[in-house]
Amino acid sequence: MVLRISLNAVGGPEVLQFEQARVQQPGPGEVWLEQAAIGVNPLDLSQRSGAMKIPLPSSLGLEGAGTVAAIGEGVTCVQVGDRVAYATGPLGAYASARLYPAERLVKLPDSVSFEDAAAMLFKGITAQYLLTSTFAVSPGSRVLIYGAAGALGQLMVPWARHLGAFVIGVVSREQSVERARAAGCNQVLVFDAQTLADQVRDITGGHKVDVVYDPIGRASFEASLDCLRPRGLLVSFGMASGAPPAVEIATLNAKGSLFLTRPSLAAHTATAEEYQQRAQDVLKAVADGIIQPRVWRRYPLAEVARAHADLHEGRSEGALVLMP
Repeated sequence: MVLRISLNAVGGPEVLQFEQARVQQPGPGEVWLEQAAIGVNPLDLSQRSGAMKIPLPSSLGLEGAGTVAAIGEGVTCVQVGDRVAYATGPLGAYASARLYPAERLVKLPDSVSFEDAAAMLFKGITAQYLLTSTFAVSPGSRVLIYGAAGALGQLMVPWARHLGAFVIGVVSREQSVERARAAGCNQVLVFDAQTLADQVRDITGGHKVDVVYDPIGRASFEASLDCLRPRGLLVSFGMASGAPPAVEIATLNAKGSLFLTRPSLAAHTATAEEYQQRAQDVLKAVADGIIQPRVWRRYPLAEVARAHADLHEGRSEGALVLMP
């Protein structure tokens, strides 16, 4: 039997239901994947709470790793027994086994464990497209990264430093400052919407930053705009404090002809070719020692509600992984 988590109504972690299902035979282009580790991401929480709408009933999870147990008709890119991972839809990662499109599987080198892959691939691809496509970080870039001590920040900060950036990290509490420094930040600030822009101005000698990477949303939006140099870019890609507010186009002009974007992983992995290229960049960055997977805590799949609560309450200090 297969154990999985289902979602029949939106709400708090308590709405996640643990259930049994049957083993399925893969159809054309599919594989049956026996999972060894499952990644937990902020997007999962937004979908569970209803902040990000998905059709119900549904399952959750976009990131996992395991072994190919069976392949469907026409599948040639993987074989039974291959070690693989994935970091995009369809939903359904919260399960001990599942069907999955073969072309969206990423083969894992022996040097990358299932746990590390499940902790890193979704966040790693996010870091890769944010730093190379949304804004091409290069030597001399001044960047501000929120959540510098969190699971995504611990990948973005060292990668941005490797690309030559001066990195200002922002954390939510004093206890996270040292962890953000250890990740490689040049400077670390504890978030205060009233003082952040002035602090950034002081650090940069009045120049402010070229790009702000903001996954916080509503609480940080105005402060993020005020941290940007003329013609700087605000990358708003999350909603930890709620959806960012609407902005008057004239505001961007008044604050220095600013640019604003709201990117998504789906738009940057729309084709199998682009997805695989970004995934290989992540694996290469690991192999080259640029980034390191950091699993903070492992939870049995049945304790998924506790994992969601820990992530929502900000208790995590790295990636969370579910173990089937």
